[in-house]
Amino acid sequence: QVQLVESGGGLVQAGGSLRLSCAASVSIFSINYMGWYRQAPGKQRDVVAVITRGGSTNYADSVKGRFTISTEKARNTVYLQMNGLKPEDTAVYYCNAYREYQNYWGQGTQVTVSS
Repeated sequence: QVQLVESGGGLVQAGGSLRLSCAASVSIFSINYMGWYRQAPGKQRDVVAVITRGGSTNYADSVKGRFTISTEKARNTVYLQMNGLKPEDTAVYYCNAYREYQNYWGQGTQVTVSS
């Protein structure tokens, strides 16, 4: 019902920036929550940032002050602006949407931060 396509991952140096994009196949007005999660090899998938339909945001403590989640409603897109990247941020980043009691996931995009 909801397709999510991520883009924007890549290889950056420590201290650099990336902006991840997640395009949804439905209006984001119909989505209660959207968020970004990340998973490193051998690790569990952890929440990074969440934004509600009303615009409220929450961040993992490890990214507060460095990452910003936002939406562009006309493009049905959610972004994750990542500044001051650290090697510990290296992971596959997944877009998530919660809509009508169902969770949807994108395919993931790799972010690698070199030291």
